[in-house]
Amino acid sequence: MDRLTSRGPPGHPHQKVSSCCQLTVRVLEARNLRWADLLSEADPYVTLQLPTAPGIKFKTKTITNCNHPVWDEAFSFLIQSQVKNVLELTVYDEDSVKEDDVCLLFHYDLSEVLPGKLLRKTFSQGQEELDVEFMMETMSDHPETLITNNVLVARELSCLDVHLHSTGDTAEVADQEKLELDLELKGSYEGKQTLTLDTAPLRFHHLAAQETELSTCLRSSKSSGWFSDNSAGHLTVPLKSLAREKEVTIDVPATNVSDLNMQLKAESCSEELAVHLGFDLCAEEQAFLSKRKQVVAKALKHALKLDRDLQEDEVPIVGIAATGGGARAMTSLYGHVLALQKLGLLDCVTYFSGTSGSTWTMAHLYANPEWSQSDLEGPISHTREHLAKSKLKTFSPELLARYHQELEQRREQGHSSTFVDLWALMLEHMLHGQVMDQKLSGQKAALARGQNPLPLYSSLNVKENSQETLDFKEWVEFSPYEVGFLKYGAFVPPEIFGSEFFMGRLMRRIPESRICFLEGIWSNVYSLNLLDVWYNITSSGEAWKQHIKAKIRKLEETPASSGASSRTSSWLEASWLQPGTALANALRGFLTNRPLHHQGSNFLHGLQLHRDYCCQKPFSTWADSQLDSCPRQLTPQEPQLCLVDASYFINTSCLSLFRPGRKLDLILSFDYCLNAPFEALQQTEQYCRAQGLPFPRVEPSLQEQRQPAQCHLFSDPDCPEAPVVLHFPLVNAADGPHSSAELPAGKADLTSINSPYALCNMTYKEEDFDCLLQLSEHNVRSSQDSLLQALRMALGRRTRAPQAQT
Repeated sequence: MDRLTSRGPPGHPHQKVSSCCQLTVRVLEARNLRWADLLSEADPYVTLQLPTAPGIKFKTKTITNCNHPVWDEAFSFLIQSQVKNVLELTVYDEDSVKEDDVCLLFHYDLSEVLPGKLLRKTFSQGQEELDVEFMMETMSDHPETLITNNVLVARELSCLDVHLHSTGDTAEVADQEKLELDLELKGSYEGKQTLTLDTAPLRFHHLAAQETELSTCLRSSKSSGWFSDNSAGHLTVPLKSLAREKEVTIDVPATNVSDLNMQLKAESCSEELAVHLGFDLCAEEQAFLSKRKQVVAKALKHALKLDRDLQEDEVPIVGIAATGGGARAMTSLYGHVLALQKLGLLDCVTYFSGTSGSTWTMAHLYANPEWSQSDLEGPISHTREHLAKSKLKTFSPELLARYHQELEQRREQGHSSTFVDLWALMLEHMLHGQVMDQKLSGQKAALARGQNPLPLYSSLNVKENSQETLDFKEWVEFSPYEVGFLKYGAFVPPEIFGSEFFMGRLMRRIPESRICFLEGIWSNVYSLNLLDVWYNITSSGEAWKQHIKAKIRKLEETPASSGASSRTSSWLEASWLQPGTALANALRGFLTNRPLHHQGSNFLHGLQLHRDYCCQKPFSTWADSQLDSCPRQLTPQEPQLCLVDASYFINTSCLSLFRPGRKLDLILSFDYCLNAPFEALQQTEQYCRAQGLPFPRVEPSLQEQRQPAQCHLFSDPDCPEAPVVLHFPLVNAADGPHSSAELPAGKADLTSINSPYALCNMTYKEEDFDCLLQLSEHNVRSSQDSLLQALRMALGRRTRAPQAQT
C-alpha cells in the first residue's frame, strides 16, 4: 500500500510511504545450451542480481556436463515497487582452469510481474532458452519512506554501529598482539571496514529494507597473520535479527581469547538529504532573480528611454551564451563584455553562460564581486600580460614539484587526483602566474544584491570506458548556487561537490576545490577516447560535422525525444545481450577507454530510478543517450563521474538557459569559431528541436554565410516560446561608426594558416591580443541599433506597454 505524505507539482520532490514487496524467482531449466569449449558439454549455473537490492547475489547449483540443465531453485528479494527493478540473469559455464564463461545474459524489467499472480517467462537467444517463474507478494509490514522527483528516488537508510569490546584475559592478549576484526556489510556505503579493540565504534549505512548480513573475521598481528583455528572470529549476523534502537551483544568466537564480543546497534539514519531532487530552480536563484530584475528594469528604462518603471513580471530575461575556443574565446569575450558595459547594456543581462575557454574569462571576472560596475582594464591587462609571457616556466622542475605537492594534499583530503588536475594547475599558472585562492561558492558574493548576471558553466558527463562521447553524454551545470544534472533533476551546493554521497545523503565531506580545478574540467580536452580521436583524424571537417548531425538526428528518431510518455511501465520487458568474446571485449575497451580522464565522486551514488522515470517530461527532454533504454547503465549506477568539455558535442553553452524556470526572452550568442560562423548555432537549433526545446530557425542566406555581418538576429514568430537570438560571429566585418577609435591598423588574422589565434596557441603577442580584443569590442559596439531592437523585442514578449523610440 502506497501513501503520499507530502507532494508538490510534477517533477518537484515529495515524500511517499510505500510498502516493499517480496519477489520470488524460481529458476527452472535451460535448453539447447551451446558448448562453451570444444572438450566437454557445459557445466551451467545461473546467477541472479538486482542493482536495486545492492550486495545481494544468488547462485544456483552447478549441473555438470549438461546442455539441458534442470535447477528448480527459488530465491527471494525484498524490493521496492516504486523504483525501476531490472533483474540480471546470467548463465555461466563453470571452468576449473580458467574464468567461468558467460553463456547467456538477460535483463528483465520486473514491472510486469503483478502481486499475487504467478508469471512464467521463457528467455531465448537463438536456440538457447531459459525458463523462469516469478511471484510477487506485497509486504505490509515493510513500509518505506521515499523522497522522489519522479525520476530519482532516495530510499530510507538505516545505520549499524559496531563496537569491539573485551574483558578479562583479552586485555592481556592485546598487550602482546593486536586484534583486528574485519567487517563486511555488502551493499552498504562503507562495504568493508576494520575494527580494533576498544576503539570508537564503526558505522555502516545501508538500505533500511536490505535483508543482508554482517560478516566478520578476526585477525591477529602474529607472524601467521590469522588464528590457527579457521573458524576463529568468523561470524555472520543477519540484519533482520536485530531489533531497532536496542544494543545487542554477540560473542566473537576466537581461540585463546576469551570474553571478546561485538556490541551492535541498528537505528534509523538521521542524515537529511543533501542532494536537491527537483527540476525547479533553487531558492537562492529565485531570490537572486527578484533582485536582478530590479537592476535590469532600471537599465532597460534608461537604454530604451521608457516613460515608466517596469513591474517585476514585465522584465525580460536576457542571457549571454559564449562558446569555447581556448585563449581566443577568453580574449574575445573580454571585448564583448567590455562593449556591453560601455553601451550601458551589461546591466540588462540576467544570465551569463560559458564553456571551455570562455569560462576562463568568467572565473576571472567573478573574482571581483563588483566586476560589472568596475573598470575592466584591470582583468584585461592581467590577461594580456600572462598570455604574452613564455609558457616554458609552467613546466619547470620547481613548478612541477609544487604541482605534485598540491595534488598529494588533495589526495590526502579525499579528492581523486588525475591528469586533468595537473592540467588545471598548469592552466592556472599560464593564465595567472600564481595560486588563485578562489572557489565557485565564493562567487555568491557577486550575486548578493543582484549586481551581476548569474554565471552558468557547462560540462558533459560521459562514460569513462564503454562509449564514445557522442553516444553517451549528459549536460552538467555549474553555478555558484548548485552543481547538477539537468536530466535527472539532481543538484548539490558547490561547497560539497566532490564529496562522497550515498542515497542522497552526505557521507564524507571533502573540502571544496579551488576554481582552477573546475576550469580544468570545463576545458577538459584530454578525455577523448580512441573512437573520438579516430573520427576526428580520419574525417574531414565536413565529415565530422555530419557525424555530429547524424547523432542529433538520431535523437529525433528515438522515443526519448518524440514522447517517452507513450511508453508503458514495462517498456523494457525482456532484453538480452550477446556476451562478447574476451578478444572483442578487450578491443572495445581499448577503443573506448579514456586514459587521461577526469574522475570525481558521483553525488548520485546509490539513488535509484523511479519506475516511471522514462515517462517524465523533464527527463525525456534531456534523454539523449543510447543507454537511456537500460537504466542499470545510467549514471546513478556509476561510482565516479567523468566530466569533459561540452564542446566535444556542440560548442555551445546555452543549453543551461533552457532549464525550466529560466524562460529566456533574448540570447546574446557570442561565437568564437574561426571558419564556420553559424555551425554551432545551427547544431544547437537542431539539438533543441530534437529535444522539444523552443529555438528559432537559424537559416542564414548564402550571402550571409559567405560574408557574415557583425551580428545576425533570429526569431520565430510562429513559436512564441522560442527566445530571440542575436548572434555575434567572430569576423572582420564592415567598418562601423566606432571603427576609427577602436580598431588598430589592419584586420585581425582570423583565417590564414599562420593565424596567431589557433585553438592550441596559449601565447599571444600583445599586439595580437589587443587586435582581437578591439575587434570583438568593435563588433558589439557597432551593433548598438541591433541590440536595442532585440531588447525591444524581448520586452514586447513580456508587455505591450508603450515604448519610446531611441
